[in-house]
Amino acid sequence: MDQYNYITLRERPEITDAAAQWFHEKWGVDKGAYLECMQAYLGGSTENGWYICLDGDKIIAGLGIIENDFHERKDLSPNVCAVYTESEYRKKGIAGKLLNMAVEDMRSKGITPLYLVTDHTGFYERYGWEFLCMVQGSDPEPTRMYVHY
Repeated sequence: MDQYNYITLRERPEITDAAAQWFHEKWGVDKGAYLECMQAYLGGSTENGWYICLDGDKIIAGLGIIENDFHERKDLSPNVCAVYTESEYRKKGIAGKLLNMAVEDMRSKGITPLYLVTDHTGFYERYGWEFLCMVQGSDPEPTRMYVHY
């Protein structure tokens, strides 16, 4: 894990377009939506950050923080979103390190707790996340909401 470089987008703003494209390819959300959130972060109008793991210059994992991750509970904010690690890099603790980095960075800015929605069980608990409740998103079935204090 030490050979990878864990950064915030503010540390490497020149990769913003590539990062937006990478997240778009992983999640199918419009690239422009990612760019808008990233530019707000880079411009200082929000502290909701973007966290990326690089292997050399290649983006291999990342996540962001946004106000709401497509669910009806607007009071549960901000949300970790778009957590993804390339398949060949999984099971190396990379996502966990990014999650911890995001939690600590936001906490250092006085922003806590953080929330996230997921269908996964067992993964986020390893990194201090606790199941909070079910929330309704865009899918017909409710999804799991987690919190990290």
